[in-house]
Amino acid sequence: MRDVVIVGGGPSGLATAISAGMAGLDYEVLEKGVLVDSIFRFPRDMVFFTTPDLLEIGGLPFTTPYEKPTRIEALSYYRRVADTYRLNVALGVRVDGIEALPGPEPRFAVHGTGPGGRREERRGRTVVVAIGYYDHPNRLRVPGEDLPHVSHYYTESHGFYRKRVVVVGGKNSAAEAALELRRAGAQVTLVHRRGALGESIKYWVRPNIENRIKEGAIAARFETSVLEIRAGAVIVEGPGGREELPADAVFLLTGYHPDRALLEGAGVRVDAATCKPEHDPDTLETNVPGLYLAGAVVSGNETNRIFIENGRFHGEKVAEAISRRLKEASEKPVPV
Repeated sequence: MRDVVIVGGGPSGLATAISAGMAGLDYEVLEKGVLVDSIFRFPRDMVFFTTPDLLEIGGLPFTTPYEKPTRIEALSYYRRVADTYRLNVALGVRVDGIEALPGPEPRFAVHGTGPGGRREERRGRTVVVAIGYYDHPNRLRVPGEDLPHVSHYYTESHGFYRKRVVVVGGKNSAAEAALELRRAGAQVTLVHRRGALGESIKYWVRPNIENRIKEGAIAARFETSVLEIRAGAVIVEGPGGREELPADAVFLLTGYHPDRALLEGAGVRVDAATCKPEHDPDTLETNVPGLYLAGAVVSGNETNRIFIENGRFHGEKVAEAISRRLKEASEKPVPV
């Protein structure tokens, strides 16, 4: 039985592993996909909003000639982190259950599915849940949302040359996708349920998207909702009434939310409105003794509050709390 099982191999999970190793804890990281899987699935040409030093973990320098690092540079950096610290990471293990075992001290069984679909189990004296939210898109719940030409994830633009593409959303992801698609020769229509673009759009992206909309290079429908998606069309309703927008492809870039089911299944109390798990802000321990949080999962639906820049520091706090807990448990007198 390990001292700690870390669920999630993103930057926060890796930072927790580094701190756990430095504290002398026996740990293992379980990652559902590839290393830093969410970053791997970001748009291929994505540029981070932040500077490279704010993506660093474990004190390892992130070197780049650019002011803003790219996705490909980040992937290379986190591979180097894993190799430098010889991190114990099991890739391709999707955790679907955390079970508190009976006994006087906290102990857990972590259940999941590994490569080839085989069932796997890990046991730990403590567990750290360091999952993000990219696996769970905010669905529109409209007819046609699951059609083959519809996606909640944008990757690259070339495949949509000379195609009619509808992008739904009004924040940074939607704006960047619309611009890239338009540059690649797609006919783009942006649909947003609010009256203006979101305030969180990157400062160097905002004037570009606003100017492309103003000149008509990107069509826009504000205060408009999607009613239905069909093969070849999106049915929307806005200030001018109902409209059918031609669409060879549809990107629903409406945000993401955390996985409540995994936490609630482990006994963690999660606020129904905010999706925030109950936890001690000083130690990040949940209401389930021995079960901790790290990274974006701490903030629930407020996905713009915890980023790599601040979530990377959770590992030190959690490792310190776990070390203290395990030390206190080992010093307890044994009943005779």
